[in-house]
Amino acid sequence: LQDFQACPRRFQHAAIDRVPQPATRATAMGRFVHFILESIFALPPHERVAERTGDFLELATTTILTDDVRADLGLTESQHQNFLREGEQIAKNYFAMEDATTRNVEGIEQRLNVEINGVPLVGILDRLDREDDGSLTIVDYKTGRAPNPNYLSSVFANTELYAAMCQEALQETPQRIRLFYVGAGEIVERPVTAVVVEARRKAAASAWSSITTYYADGHFPARPSTTTCRFCAYKNLCRDAGVAVPD
Repeated sequence: LQDFQACPRRFQHAAIDRVPQPATRATAMGRFVHFILESIFALPPHERVAERTGDFLELATTTILTDDVRADLGLTESQHQNFLREGEQIAKNYFAMEDATTRNVEGIEQRLNVEINGVPLVGILDRLDREDDGSLTIVDYKTGRAPNPNYLSSVFANTELYAAMCQEALQETPQRIRLFYVGAGEIVERPVTAVVVEARRKAAASAWSSITTYYADGHFPARPSTTTCRFCAYKNLCRDAGVAVPD
């Protein structure tokens, strides 16, 4: 959805044509840390401690840092070891942010597959917690920098749509969203409101309407811009198609 809203052509290449995207250090680190934290929360509550992160490094390495990923990243042996040390430290940062042994977790990497207003939506929740007051909280891990306060609306956009999906799949609306910026050691949280959930529903429906129209026409327009194209994996495909991609 974010790809489509940024550039319909990028959505086409990623979601319809399924053109492979090479791994980046940021995406690989995100998957690596997520894997460790997912493994931690599969343990009994009293075992969810920082000291256990090391137990999952080898499995995270073989699962996430495959030969193809290492080739994409061009990691030397020294860089590989630095990656592992950084990934372990980022995962350990989480334990300074909350006590994992006290969390009542209802879902880990929970897949949601629903239809909202005729729109088929699939998403995977990092974590779904049940609070002491009985309400649900969507938890999402981030390994990048903490967000600029001026851009929080875009930061919460995906997880607010997850709230709408939970509403459909679980017949219960989460009351809050909690983002753990484990790389920066910061937590950003906001309540879920009916107004925002409805807005995300409408945004998804609007995007889906455009997607089906572009698909029927056989043409997804490109929206080149310095921001959109900067880290796009499909720049050369667009250039070959005559799109004026900024340098």
